[in-house]
Amino acid sequence: MSTTGTPRITPASATAPSPWRARLSIALLVVLGFSLGCSEFVVIGIETELADAFGVTLSRVGELISFFSVAYAVLTPTLAITTGRFRRYPLLAVYVALFCLGNVAMTFAPTFEILLAARVLLGAVSGALLALGVTYIPELVGVERTSMTISVVYAAISVAMVFITSAGKMIAHTLDWHLVMVASLALAVATSAALLAVLPRSGSTDEPATMREQASLLTEPQVLTGALIFVFGVGSVYVLYGYITPYLETVVGLDAMSASTVLMAYGVACFFSNLLSGWADGRFGLKALMVSFPIQAALLALVWLAGPSPVAAIASILAVGLSMYIVSVPCISVFMKAARRWHPKALTLASSLEPTAFNTGIAFGTAVGGAVVGGIGIAHAGLVGAAFSLVAFALTGITLVLDRRRSVERA
Repeated sequence: MSTTGTPRITPASATAPSPWRARLSIALLVVLGFSLGCSEFVVIGIETELADAFGVTLSRVGELISFFSVAYAVLTPTLAITTGRFRRYPLLAVYVALFCLGNVAMTFAPTFEILLAARVLLGAVSGALLALGVTYIPELVGVERTSMTISVVYAAISVAMVFITSAGKMIAHTLDWHLVMVASLALAVATSAALLAVLPRSGSTDEPATMREQASLLTEPQVLTGALIFVFGVGSVYVLYGYITPYLETVVGLDAMSASTVLMAYGVACFFSNLLSGWADGRFGLKALMVSFPIQAALLALVWLAGPSPVAAIASILAVGLSMYIVSVPCISVFMKAARRWHPKALTLASSLEPTAFNTGIAFGTAVGGAVVGGIGIAHAGLVGAAFSLVAFALTGITLVLDRRRSVERA
């Protein structure tokens, strides 16, 4: 222990992997993001086939998505706090084993109930696995390249969302929906095996931590307001995006095929949004959100103003997709900076806050969107979302002040 009471951290140079191993590790973490995305979104492209195969309604198939999200949001930080006393690599081995087991159960589930249980297991472990994997990045690439590398890992999830959904529809239509899950399972097993073979067994931040040492991160006010930025920033988009298909069909007047094409283009926009997030954080940090949120609010308002005008509405919606993920890396950096500086044993919890807060924002925005649809009408979803973006803008300003004040106090 140092004289200040901060746990000693082994110098990175003493445990750093060789350059080729570091590059391969980063590549595998990107593939892990893609694999996690495939496992999460694989059911979306084959919902109708699943309903027919298991003899359930489409609303019940929807539970495969909602149960996954709830397990993801609740258990990701819970596992981060309660497993801190374990070394990182053995914990990684447990998580990838459970990840593969969940994929096996999902692929070969004989009943809908087992399929649902498999989705809960995948939701429970996916966020924890991603959060643990992200903690390797600073020591693999250096702090200065961490933001962009994290953004690439998250971009891989967006790519998976577009790929597995469209590929699933095509394969289910031409061959057999089971093949989509088999492919997702094979990718999960191969990626997991490669990660265990290549990732370092120890690292500069790999120290056991008690629940109290992990939870101490949550005493940082800028961390708490940073999480709220996600709730309102992501929620602002999901007020609209949670009901984007009926919006495109009933308000904009698109047919099913045209709406599907727009959704694929939206996924591509989300991919570039992740990359833009890493660039913005590297150049401007959290201050980037002081610009992005007013722009996002304006774009959501434009969706509302465009109404049934197809060109204006589609252009505005795609621009919203480009803004959607900018929030991610700047806020992750706030969480991980607080952990590195003042709570070095809470890095796993810090990296778990993004998926937790993001999924909370999804649930919040979708719930508000449902109220809008049942109340003033789906045509006003963009306007309500714009108001939430402005709340996120205000929270960003508060977080910047708190972070600056905290740094001065510690100095």
